[in-house]
Amino acid sequence: MSPDSREFLLAPYAQKASESIGRDRSEPEHPFRSPYQRDRDRIIHGTSFRRLDGKTQVFLNGKGDHYRTRLTHTIEVASVSRTVARALGLNEDLAEAIALAHDLGHPPFGHAGEETLDRLMKDQGGFDHNEQSLRVVETLEESYPQHQGLNLSCEVLEGLKKHHRDLVRPDGSRYPNPSLEAQVANIADEIAYYSHDLEDGLASGLLSQEDLISLDLWREAAEQALRESSGSLSSSGPRTHRKFVLRCLINREVEDLVSTSRAAIAGAGVRSAREVREHPTRLIGYSAELKSRNAALRGHLYERFYRHPEVHDANENACRQMEAVFVDLIENPEKLGIRTLSRHDRDGLHRVTADYVAGMTDPYLRSCYNGLSLP
Repeated sequence: MSPDSREFLLAPYAQKASESIGRDRSEPEHPFRSPYQRDRDRIIHGTSFRRLDGKTQVFLNGKGDHYRTRLTHTIEVASVSRTVARALGLNEDLAEAIALAHDLGHPPFGHAGEETLDRLMKDQGGFDHNEQSLRVVETLEESYPQHQGLNLSCEVLEGLKKHHRDLVRPDGSRYPNPSLEAQVANIADEIAYYSHDLEDGLASGLLSQEDLISLDLWREAAEQALRESSGSLSSSGPRTHRKFVLRCLINREVEDLVSTSRAAIAGAGVRSAREVREHPTRLIGYSAELKSRNAALRGHLYERFYRHPEVHDANENACRQMEAVFVDLIENPEKLGIRTLSRHDRDGLHRVTADYVAGMTDPYLRSCYNGLSLP
């Protein structure tokens, strides 16, 4: 079966593999894998993808083996992306590949680690994990002798350019929005992020269902869970209870996203992936009601969880360790190794040091810190 034989199942506005712009370095087509299937496989076989298992989501790695890591988060984003893409008739392989690559550039110690690296790099262009994910797949991965990076398709690279105000085609023309598949992966990230942070926060005891019940979104999910369980939810253990409520919450998010996006696509009248890209606004999104309820949920998480002293103090300590390791590498660049230093003349010492630190797992950065001769 040819890689494009299922394209007739896709909606007209989906990004079809046969219409891909291609790669920076052209390659012969595979006999039975589409370009986006090949992209997915290149990503999951990469070194950076494996390292996600050792990187923090919210809780620093090592606090408990049932808390999320960047790897489990990425797998959940890919799962939601495929579900939404299929419901809308989009290219599941493309949405999945973008989801799998979206956090490859995330440094250790979660967002606190990213903020630390950004501060340390403030005079050198800063640090942003989205841009670093692009840098990983375009430059830092070393899988092919004939070129640097993974040589992914232009459509996957487009999906990683989250904060680019204008997107640029190879011919130099500009357009405002990425493919619908990229838009799906972007919001799937948000759905997975807040839902599993709720579960980890409840499991840790830093969040309570008594407080969450004041939020419309949680209360509705809890009521739905009780109905679906035929009343047996109230007699289940706390772990089963929160998992089932979160299942209902995620379903609510996904169903709203699909129905709202389907209506927006129909209203826009787009009939091709190119028309999607030329459309002035994004077409994948929540209803106004759910957007408001998500904002309330997000505010609750920031107030009660992300800024909780237990999380905050651990992150502060971890970031002091990161800064110490970064400064030591700047002062002793020979510790970066030959491969990293080979990019020194082109990218500068600070950038290659940021690459090196961002690629570390939480445990490895701690071990580097413990090896320093500090007072």
